Amino acid sequence: MKYELYYWPEIQGRGEYVRLALEEAGAAYVDVARGPRGIAAMMKMMDAHKGTPPFAPPFLKAGKLVIGQTANILLYLGARHALAPKSEAGQLWVHQLQLTITDFVVEIHDTHHPLGPSLYYEDQKPPAKKRTADFWGERVPKYLGYFDQLLEDNGGAYVTGRRLTYVDLSLFQLVAGLRYAFPKRMKAFETDIPGLVGLHDRVAARPNIKAYLESERRIPFNEQGIFRRYRELDG
Repeated sequence: MKYELYYWPEIQGRGEYVRLALEEAGAAYVDVARGPRGIAAMMKMMDAHKGTPPFAPPFLKAGKLVIGQTANILLYLGARHALAPKSEAGQLWVHQLQLTITDFVVEIHDTHHPLGPSLYYEDQKPPAKKRTADFWGERVPKYLGYFDQLLEDNGGAYVTGRRLTYVDLSLFQLVAGLRYAFPKRMKAFETDIPGLVGLHDRVAARPNIKAYLESERRIPFNEQGIFRRYRELDG
């Protein structure tokens, strides 16, 4: 089966977590909105009034199924492409971890848009600086420290032990994105999360991921996505 992924064509955003899973799995897929009339096709599916229309991208078409929400898509792909444990308990555990990552992604976005996405960054610089200070002082240590501790406690190369799951791919993306958006702050903080740094490097070296990162399919980080680089927020 060839999957159809629907997400905005010029940013990594939340769709990137799905792309990484598809690439690691070697699954056949098309990034629909990056093709001719792809945006129109995506909007048509969201404007549908019958069936189970998605609220917003990313969403994945798998045969007759249309699956929305990043964590929900990964729950589906994980069970079908050996990117999650086989047991129900294990699948629920990695889904729980992915939902925690989803919460963190919202907080990352809110560092540069704390008053809402409808306002330009230039209209909310003072609140953004205040939000970013709290983010790095309290939230980053809480979230990344939690995942780093999981790695240490499990004693394996990956969060659940010896086998990679989609959560490891998502953690790779978090480290890569924070390095882009906050290079100074992240460089200083990485000594506190050696496990996550090592995880990032192991994921980046996996053959399918390495090939993806070096390909044109990997959209570069830019100032339109979740991870945005504003020098005045980087300490």
